[in-house]
Amino acid sequence: MAEEKGIPKDYNLDAKWDACLDLSLRRLVYSSFAGAFSGLLLFRSPVTRWASVAFGAGVGLGSAYSDCSQLFDKPTANLRPATVSETPISQDRQE
Repeated sequence: MAEEKGIPKDYNLDAKWDACLDLSLRRLVYSSFAGAFSGLLLFRSPVTRWASVAFGAGVGLGSAYSDCSQLFDKPTANLRPATVSETPISQDRQE
């Protein structure tokens, strides 16, 4: 709906928040399940099994936070030049 109004994708914060929330929930759930499964296989004590689940959830949330921060910190404007010279800088200075 925001795309219909003409808001560019880079400026649409609703889409960024939706993508970040989706990514965070998926990684939290999948890594918690992985932690629970590995806890059931490797540990006998319920405390260590819950610690394995908590560790998996922490890894998932940390991974999601890292990707979401890159999504929001990405510059909105493309500031690079359109063409990049393939000659090394040293050859440009000699000419």
